[in-house]
Amino acid sequence: MDPFPKKMKKQSPPPPNSTRSPDSSPFPDEVLDRVLSLLNSNKDRSSVSLVCKDWYNAESWSRTHVFIGNCYAVSPEIVARRFPRIKSVTLKGKPRFSDFNLVPRDWGADIQSWLVVFAQKYPFLEELRLKRMTISDESLEFLGVNFVNFKALSLLSCDGFSTDGIGAIAAHCRNLTELDIQENGIDDKSGSWLSCFPESFSSLEVLNFANFNSDVNFDALEKLVSRCKSLKVLKVNKNVSLELLQRLLICAPQLIELGTGSFLQLRTSRQFTELENTFRHCKNLKILSGLWEAMAPYLPVLYPACTNLTFLNLSYAALQSYELANLLGHCPQLRRLWVLDTVEDKGLESIGSNCPLLEELRVFPADPFDDEIIHGVTEAGFVAVSYGCRKLHYVLYFCRQMTNAAVATIVQNCPDFTHFRLCIMNPFQPDYTTNEPMDEAFGAVVKTCSKLQRLSVSGLLTDLTFEYIGKYAKNLETLSVAFAGSSDWGMQSVLGGCPKLRKLEMRDCPFGNVALLSGLEKYESMRSLWMSSCNVTMNGCRLLAREMPRLNVEVMKEEGSDDSQADKVYVYRSVAGTRRDAPPTVLTLSGL
Repeated sequence: MDPFPKKMKKQSPPPPNSTRSPDSSPFPDEVLDRVLSLLNSNKDRSSVSLVCKDWYNAESWSRTHVFIGNCYAVSPEIVARRFPRIKSVTLKGKPRFSDFNLVPRDWGADIQSWLVVFAQKYPFLEELRLKRMTISDESLEFLGVNFVNFKALSLLSCDGFSTDGIGAIAAHCRNLTELDIQENGIDDKSGSWLSCFPESFSSLEVLNFANFNSDVNFDALEKLVSRCKSLKVLKVNKNVSLELLQRLLICAPQLIELGTGSFLQLRTSRQFTELENTFRHCKNLKILSGLWEAMAPYLPVLYPACTNLTFLNLSYAALQSYELANLLGHCPQLRRLWVLDTVEDKGLESIGSNCPLLEELRVFPADPFDDEIIHGVTEAGFVAVSYGCRKLHYVLYFCRQMTNAAVATIVQNCPDFTHFRLCIMNPFQPDYTTNEPMDEAFGAVVKTCSKLQRLSVSGLLTDLTFEYIGKYAKNLETLSVAFAGSSDWGMQSVLGGCPKLRKLEMRDCPFGNVALLSGLEKYESMRSLWMSSCNVTMNGCRLLAREMPRLNVEVMKEEGSDDSQADKVYVYRSVAGTRRDAPPTVLTLSGL
């Protein structure tokens, strides 16, 4: 969502206590307020703000949540002026390729400047959800001290903090309902942060520390879980044994989502029976994840709790095909499933046989860097899933081989894909049965799947793939490309033919200045463009910056690279101008 539409940029919302003239709009204030209260979609709210000045102002002062997809696309001061009553903020920082270590660690996206403004303008802030942001322990303590009614903190793929900062949140946020710390670069000093919650604290509804590494203070955790009668989500780390997990489940049989610890260490048949009975009492369980180091003899303890599962995340459990098949036989309601490729094609066949309601499937590589690995999945498993799971509309599939015919069959069976992310892990891998490029595979995807919003392509691809995308993918919003294409024409076809494109990510492709400059009229309507290890030069980036002054064009240079080459280019629209905190490794060529 773009909370700052291109029109009416200079209009300012009225103060929170102002009143609007009843003659300035055909709708009375009460009616307009009621209409806006029914709009939960960010896109709908943005559209409403463009109707007229009164609707723009009404939408501004009635909004309580704001989503910002790029922390440098706008400043916190501009947000505060436009939306005076915000209680919940979702904020994204670094480009997605920071997950692959392609972005300098000191790139930016520090939350502190935002928190300072929020403390002045939004002392009533209740929720903060950050992704790929940098947040220090000092910022976490600032957050806990300055927002007395703060309730929810979610950190995903963030860095810069330690368990001391989490302890500060636990100590100061007396109304906290959600603490969700997931996949972050955290300095995990100890599990003592759990003892920072006051003894009277009992409001927690979500607690996720699954990716912490240290041993936890289990006594403090058990007391906390016992006190929080409204706890619905609990995801513990792998240092919590099955024996300890059972004690937690006895305290919280009402859980809807559970992330288990290490799924081994049961020593007696009595412990097995007791844990099985405990899971039998978890009648509300809908989501199950974790299962680190899962061993086949212990998986049956889960069976009593699987009846109502809608999401099963096995991305940390290296299950074999027969283990997955036995487990799925007890999960008739499954809509979402994440697995490792250790299940092989035989395991995927069991998905097609047991999961007719499945809507989302993600298959991750257990070891993506081992070229001699003997297990994995192929096109056969994917095809088997498509025959049995006709409601499938989201897929992320890592494999080592694929064919054009298989993909055509898959999308024919499942034509409602909105997200199709196929990763053939060997770059430039052709259809292994014909040795032809994979052009017709992705051509079949975009021709058949008219609802497609996100596409990731891989394998040996020529410009023909991108011609297909530009011609048929009219609802595409995000395109990710790696090691593909023949010439500038491929990128030109996409930029000229996808009217709803918002994010374009290209890595190790032959696209150069001609391709880059072909998007002059497209970039202002997009959230971002990423190009790395392509054929773009510094002169091409400078020309883009001159032609499009509303864009920030950032170039990240690699040590020892050719001075004329633009190694990594990140382009985004900003109403805040050039950022002031760019490190020396990031050269910003333009801004407002």
